[in-house]
Amino acid sequence: MASANLRRVADGGGAGGTFQPYLDSLRQELQQTDPTLLSVVVAVLAVLLTLVFWKLIRSRRSSQRAVLLVGLCDSGKTLLFVRLLTGLYRDTQTSITDSSAVYRVNNNRGNSLTLIDLPGHESLRLQFLERFKSSARAIVFVVDSAAFQREVKDVAEFLYQVLIDSMGLKNTPSFLIACNKQDIAMAKSAKLIQQQLEKELNTLRVTRSAAPSTLDSSSTAPAQLGKKGKEFEFSQLALKVEFLECSAKGGRGDAGSADIQDLEKWLAKIA
Repeated sequence: MASANLRRVADGGGAGGTFQPYLDSLRQELQQTDPTLLSVVVAVLAVLLTLVFWKLIRSRRSSQRAVLLVGLCDSGKTLLFVRLLTGLYRDTQTSITDSSAVYRVNNNRGNSLTLIDLPGHESLRLQFLERFKSSARAIVFVVDSAAFQREVKDVAEFLYQVLIDSMGLKNTPSFLIACNKQDIAMAKSAKLIQQQLEKELNTLRVTRSAAPSTLDSSSTAPAQLGKKGKEFEFSQLALKVEFLECSAKGGRGDAGSADIQDLEKWLAKIA
């Protein structure tokens, strides 16, 4: 029985034999075609395939509409979230779950994003980051500029993990470090915060790379921040990290308007 089937295929039986005459005809036509025309056809097909591939990538990117607000507790994430959505001041408290809402950006395209405020508590923040990071179009890392000097090590440790996770994503998100609470007299500037974070991240990078590895030979090595053998700078990263200053509370107390115009412009740019 098996030998009979093999003979049938060899003689042109089955699906292959059915289409063989058409394949032979197509091959003969291609051989007789003007080489110049054939080159044009191949070029057109290449362009079409490129356009299809580009559209697939763009549609995947456009499906990522989430902007994650992350940071330590009391950095002002939730008030920023409320201000962006309503423009109003509201007393907030430390949350143990995420909050999300659609945000209409201020641009001519009428785009919208989904703002997601993630808990900043140490025992929860990495868990929620893991849950939402794959849908992130952008990440806004909020820093308390007034408390930065005493929190710099904690800020750097969390930022280190967020950066490592972001660089490991298939579609790298836009990344902003929002230096909040600029209305407070002792607030550090965005430039100073950037410089101190670079120093702390450089120290973290050295200590973590020197720590004994628990990875087995089949595991993937963790991503490296910056360029090996050089002092760390944000400009060395594969993703662009931007800094800006803002104040969710505003300079005139609870009844005043927030100073978040630069943040709103950044969101409109990445939408």
